[in-house]
Amino acid sequence: MSTTVVEGASAGLLAALRANIGWVIGVGWLVLIAGILSVLAPLESAIAITITVGVLLIIRGVSELTLAFRAGAMSHGVLVGLTGVIAALIGVLLVAQPLRGVVAITLIVAAYFVAAGIVAIVFAFRLRPHSGWGWMLANGVITLVLGALIWQQWPLSGTWAIGVLFGAQLICSGIALITIGSALKHGLKVAAAR
Repeated sequence: MSTTVVEGASAGLLAALRANIGWVIGVGWLVLIAGILSVLAPLESAIAITITVGVLLIIRGVSELTLAFRAGAMSHGVLVGLTGVIAALIGVLLVAQPLRGVVAITLIVAAYFVAAGIVAIVFAFRLRPHSGWGWMLANGVITLVLGALIWQQWPLSGTWAIGVLFGAQLICSGIALITIGSALKHGLKVAAAR
């Protein structure tokens, strides 16, 4: 990828962030507060995450089953119908047995943290050398480490780790957004004063 493309993408990203500074800072505060609540009540957070995933899988399953039946002959929609049944059944199990689901979903959360950490690190380097990029880099590194910790302590970590680690990741993301938004806001004030 050429530096011109990267610089263009970075300029576009910064322009979009500058145009939405209030949202960046506001979302940062909401994410920070959600992270604090998750750390303070880790088991409840883990159960809430599990039930939410279960409900989403039920919705997906019902949607896919509807699509399979609307596709006409079941022979055309058999695979869609089969995946719909599986999704709905897993969703029902997660909603009905959230504590057991927490242990199972721990591995999914570990994979999410690894992926989110990598994305945050890449995003940080795209923002570099602008103010606040270091916070985004720290967020990415911490998120990546948290994913590794979840994996390493599985299955024992399932009952507490999801809520605590997810909360910590939200806190880091919130701080990163607040810092980036505040730096952009300060930069606009300085530019306007000139």
